Amino acid sequence: MARRKGLGRKKRSTVREKMWEEKHEDSFTHDLARHRRGRLRLSEAVDAVPGQPEGKCLPNATVITHSRRWAFVSYDDGLSDAPENPGPLCRIDERLREEEESLLAPGDRVQVQFEKGEGVVVAAAPRKTRLMRLGGVHSRIKQQVLAANIDELVIVASVKKPLFSPGLVDRFLIAAQQGGVEPVLCFNKIDLDAPPAAFLGLYQELGIPVFCTSCITGEGIQELEDCLAGKLCVFAGHSGVGKSSLLNAMDPELKLVTREVSEATLKGRHATTAGVLYMLHRDIRVIDTPGIRALGLWGLSAEEVSLYFPEIATESLYCKFRNCTHIHEKNCAVQKAVQQGVIARARYESYRRIRSGIEAMKPDWL
Repeated sequence: MARRKGLGRKKRSTVREKMWEEKHEDSFTHDLARHRRGRLRLSEAVDAVPGQPEGKCLPNATVITHSRRWAFVSYDDGLSDAPENPGPLCRIDERLREEEESLLAPGDRVQVQFEKGEGVVVAAAPRKTRLMRLGGVHSRIKQQVLAANIDELVIVASVKKPLFSPGLVDRFLIAAQQGGVEPVLCFNKIDLDAPPAAFLGLYQELGIPVFCTSCITGEGIQELEDCLAGKLCVFAGHSGVGKSSLLNAMDPELKLVTREVSEATLKGRHATTAGVLYMLHRDIRVIDTPGIRALGLWGLSAEEVSLYFPEIATESLYCKFRNCTHIHEKNCAVQKAVQQGVIARARYESYRRIRSGIEAMKPDWL
């Protein structure tokens, strides 16, 4: 029998030598050249900003919109007209990695450095406030940040086309509290149908500013502008409620694309595909976001849901059981308050749906 070629040769070891003492920083990668390039870029970046503390971000720009590898930014005063400024389109440094939440979002404060004729986002400052939602099932992140460093969340809704969803409004109110943002409720399209007085009174009693607007007649637009002057805010809500139309009404030169609500489903169609920050007159800065059909809440346990409904939290003090869920127990003060009209049934039903959803989901943060 012919001897097989190579038989008897000593098999080459596939175990990679670690070289801990000499090259510990390279011992967990097969791409040594990539490590060397990374260290070179890092040293160049540090040298480019003399006196910058290690690991600190010195922001000089604000994110307008972004993709996975690129960011469109607005530079701070004094840097926009700099001779070395290559323009607002910047590459995102590949060493910046997403962890549990989005790496960048409109409104983020970032540090941009100019390297070989291009701008590079090398760091992002900690967010003061945010509007976030639970990442999708197949998403690479757990928290999707829709807007950062915002002063106000404008929840845009309509009575008709599409129909008003109090449950979505209540979820946005929770997200606003979680992110440290002041909520504002805007009933748009009042030329089609005005919101019932019960809805207006319900949210006004909670201390939430409520505006009624029409992009057709112009009613309420000036009052909304007065509220937003000098602030950074985000417009959020269902598709088709008129978020982009409101921006066009506030600044006709924007000419943002809008789409009509489907007559068959009475639901909106996506016109905005990515969050974008717009600069308007009177120092009004608005982040327009794509329409949302469902808003998953992050970091919230079932027991904590009632704390985000002030009227339920107040009445729960009179419940017989300290751990009362306010759903099936007897002698529940909250259920009694709902029956007596002290707590709005729509708000109570929102509470039940949110709590039941969290209990069924069994999130990994609990």
